[in-house]
Amino acid sequence: MYSDLVEIAPRELKFIFEPKRQSSCTIRLINKSQNHVAFKVKTTSPKKYCVRPNTGLIKPRASCDFTVTMQAQKAPPPDMACKDKFLVQCTVVAEETVEEDITSAMFSKDDGKYVQENKMRVVLVSPPGLPVLSPINVGHSDLPSYIDSPREDQVHGNENISSHQEGDVNGVHNHNGRYEESLTRDQVNPLNQNTLKELDENVKEFRKENADMQMEGKHAQLETRKHDEEMDLVKDVASMKSKIIELERKLSEAKDTISRLTEERKSTAQERESLQRELVMLTSKKGGRKVRVGFPLLYVVTVAFISMVLGYLLHY
Repeated sequence: MYSDLVEIAPRELKFIFEPKRQSSCTIRLINKSQNHVAFKVKTTSPKKYCVRPNTGLIKPRASCDFTVTMQAQKAPPPDMACKDKFLVQCTVVAEETVEEDITSAMFSKDDGKYVQENKMRVVLVSPPGLPVLSPINVGHSDLPSYIDSPREDQVHGNENISSHQEGDVNGVHNHNGRYEESLTRDQVNPLNQNTLKELDENVKEFRKENADMQMEGKHAQLETRKHDEEMDLVKDVASMKSKIIELERKLSEAKDTISRLTEERKSTAQERESLQRELVMLTSKKGGRKVRVGFPLLYVVTVAFISMVLGYLLHY
């Protein structure tokens, strides 16, 4: 349904490799759909690369760029072949979504959500004007300039050029470890003091650069962790604000209800007082005269006497 949400250009990350220098490349994501799309960039070597931004939102029919920076490296990998990979994930989100709402759970496929995933490989190229860094050709005695061969500069004495080239060819046919062993075993020429100092300085420089790279990697990790913690804090604050707003709304409704009940209670009390006053007034009006029920006693006695006289006369 959401096939090909985003188009990626270019399809691979190409870095110009220069020793001890950083290199960057920019990737453009083009939203081909009519929906808002969130993206997230992952890599197999997070300590080696810095991605900014690594998450984001793309509006319908719009585009967004992210930049990948490769940290400075001491030397190129064998044959300039880099095995690092990148993964770009894209999924449809609601229109009201903001960048702070983007989480890793949004790119999970567990709930059946469609997530577009594009794998990107890393390509290393040589700087313009320098020889192409390519695999070593064992059939030639001359080596490319990027081959690390300090021992050739460290050989001193009365050896001629042919023996020098022969040592180089043997070094090409063998691995570096064997090449070092052959120089040590044969003891071609002792190293002078200046060469030893240069080696010590190179080792110290290498260690310093390695420590700097490790510190940069740790700093990048700390920055990423700090950014994630800040995002979590912002989400928690937003959640707390929404809860406070909801509590304030309920409190306002409770106050309105209490006020209404109070008014009704006052009205009821007033009506009760009014009824009590009317009852008192009616009672006071009827209190001055007594209500007599039945015949008076004198009337009853007179009627009884007359009845007795009439009965006596009729009897006789």
